Amino acid sequence: MEIPGYGEIEAETVVFDLNGTLGVSGRVDEEVKHLLERLSDRYTVVILSADTFGTLEEEFKGLPVRIERVKDGSEKLEKAMAYGSYIAVGNGNNDVAMLESAELAFCVIGPEGATVEALLASDIVVKDVKDAIAMLLDDRKLTATLRG
Repeated sequence: MEIPGYGEIEAETVVFDLNGTLGVSGRVDEEVKHLLERLSDRYTVVILSADTFGTLEEEFKGLPVRIERVKDGSEKLEKAMAYGSYIAVGNGNNDVAMLESAELAFCVIGPEGATVEALLASDIVVKDVKDAIAMLLDDRKLTATLRG
């Protein structure tokens, strides 16, 4: 997609963090799951998580997403980059390198908060992951936010 005054964004994959980004305490809202299904019609959707709460497989069972466990931010970056150009959505210190290397990066400041480093590594800041997904589903919303 071409955004006037900002540039072109070429990505086929959206990479999400789980805890603090897609969910709270390892649990993902049903509306978010529905939005991920819709997003998977446009992009390959990948969830990279250390699975702190042990809910990774259970929360995404039956959804058209790829899930991968990671140990730390370095491994998260490595796995994200394996998908080529990507869009990243995160909130924590272990997301910073992934956010910095993304074609487009969203920081989610949800109920679990976000780190200053994740905020500074991002192009767009949202209060809820649903807002980030809505922007990815409607290019006009991205254009409205990013245009120069």
